[in-house]
Parts: sequence; structure tokens; C-alpha cells
Amino acid sequence: MPAKSAAQQKAAGAALSAKRGDTPKSKLKGASKSMLESMTEKELEALAHTPRKGKPEHVTKH
Repeated sequence: MPAKSAAQQKAAGAALSAKRGDTPKSKLKGASKSMLESMTEKELEALAHTPRKGKPEHVTKH
């Protein structure tokens, strides 16, 4: 499942880093904190490794 925006990709990367123990969990906030708790490492990896080129910074809900 590829990331829909650059912000989602960045949040997944931060959560993945914390899940692997590279970043303290206390440094996370917002979307990355909830991603850490609700997603597996494999799911986070899929989002985090999405290329950012051509992605909007944020996607608005309609």
C-alpha cells in the first residue's frame, strides 16, 4: 500500500524508526505515534519506502 502524500510517508518513516528502536518512542507525535501502535513493521515499511516524487505534501479529505 503506497503512501498517498509526502507527509504520510514521512510519518511512516518516523514510526518505523521507533519500532526498530533507532528513535525513542517519546519523540513521536501525531500520526506517527498512532501508526506505531496500529501498524506492523511490514506495513510501515511499505508506506515509508514509497517514492515521494510527484506526491502532494498533504491530501485533503472531501
